[in-house]
Amino acid sequence: MELFPRPRTEIAPGAVHVPGWLSPQRQRQLVAACREWARPPAGLRAARLPSGAQMSVRTVCLGWHWYPYRYSKTVDDGDGAPVKPLPDWLAELGRRAVAETCPEALPYEPDIALVNFYDAEARMGMHQDRDELSRAPVVSLSLGDECVFRFGNTENRKQPYTDVELRSGDVFVFGGPSRIAYHGVPKTLPGTADPTLGMSSGRLNITLRESGMR
Repeated sequence: MELFPRPRTEIAPGAVHVPGWLSPQRQRQLVAACREWARPPAGLRAARLPSGAQMSVRTVCLGWHWYPYRYSKTVDDGDGAPVKPLPDWLAELGRRAVAETCPEALPYEPDIALVNFYDAEARMGMHQDRDELSRAPVVSLSLGDECVFRFGNTENRKQPYTDVELRSGDVFVFGGPSRIAYHGVPKTLPGTADPTLGMSSGRLNITLRESGMR
């Protein structure tokens, strides 16, 4: 139990942060699952942007494979293997998060999970999640090291934005008028992960989405 409990907060219309949403047992289950998903084929890799720069965050995808800026059913920018399936239990976790934060968005049927791994140097620039045809909410689960999550506006990468501290076990859901808000991770806080979760270092972020594709 935290000494100073953090309240559930609506960061912007349709964007809700719920601290400590995942139990320690569920966090350990997710860390173990991420370790398995990261193995090849179709394993963890760093995507390369159209500019030629390589992303510092490494990703493994479930359901649909994402690479800048499209989706496919095979790892077209890697080993060409079929993307790993999205487990029903993980989709159900996403549905529960939406039901508890923005029930007006139900029914929610996520068919994509992007699992991002941040080491101590990794960052994520401000961007929009707009490669999906569906505008159903995005569910973001945090594991391991804490980070600063910057949640901005829908017009550009500049202010106004809000910096939110995300800790292991937190969920952040954004949909409705905030669905295509710019957001990013300017820094992580190395050494803040609980070693009992099965991670010695780094941050894992699982984002669930509806593709709207067949």
